[in-house]
Amino acid sequence: MNYDSSNPILSSRNFLYAESGSVATLSGTISRCLTLLALVFGAALVAWINPGVTISAICSKLILFLILGFITGFVTCIKKEWSRVTAPLYAIFEGLVLGSVSRLLDHVYPGIAFQAIALTFGVAFGMLVLYRAGIVQVTDRFRMIIGSAMFGIAMFHLISWILPFFGVADPLMHSSGLFGILFSVFVVAIAALYLVINFDFIVKISDRGIPSYMSWYAAFGLMVALIWLYVELLTLLARLRDR
Repeated sequence: MNYDSSNPILSSRNFLYAESGSVATLSGTISRCLTLLALVFGAALVAWINPGVTISAICSKLILFLILGFITGFVTCIKKEWSRVTAPLYAIFEGLVLGSVSRLLDHVYPGIAFQAIALTFGVAFGMLVLYRAGIVQVTDRFRMIIGSAMFGIAMFHLISWILPFFGVADPLMHSSGLFGILFSVFVVAIAALYLVINFDFIVKISDRGIPSYMSWYAAFGLMVALIWLYVELLTLLARLRDR
């Protein structure tokens, strides 16, 4: 059976097998994922309570946190044995970013952050129920479709970021019009299905005898997926509020 995931973080090629000592378990991965999410929430709360004096100050901190988050995330991916340290650091930096961004958006759209949080956990729980009930099954074709969609979304965002440098206006998908909202709904759907792939992979690798530190690495991958879902839901809600 193929246990590969379209998530590059959770690809089975990244999992080593333990010759001796403790191994990763499903319960261990779940507890570590909860730990990382608690760190994200804690850091986000700190950023929410202390947003900064001015918009420029907030943006300066955002850039710093983004850089630190990118560094720790990159190190986690290439040095898996450090994940018990780098994954929590990444959670803290990402929490500070999310807290700052959420506070800024909540100032413009009151209550939007709490709506996005509730929807994120609601969607995640719903997808977990669908997966455990066997309604949504992860097959090789399913992984290929979701992986291709994620690649297409990433390329679209990259091109959209480059186009303004050549004097080309942002595509309709980045607007608050009908096309922008439909695009956001599509991305949210892909992010939700991407969670199912993560659930499936974590369950199936729990009995493979991998080193215990890899449970931190697997939890890191699931946390990244949840953060992506939250950001996309936040974007969708902001576009809906604009209408």
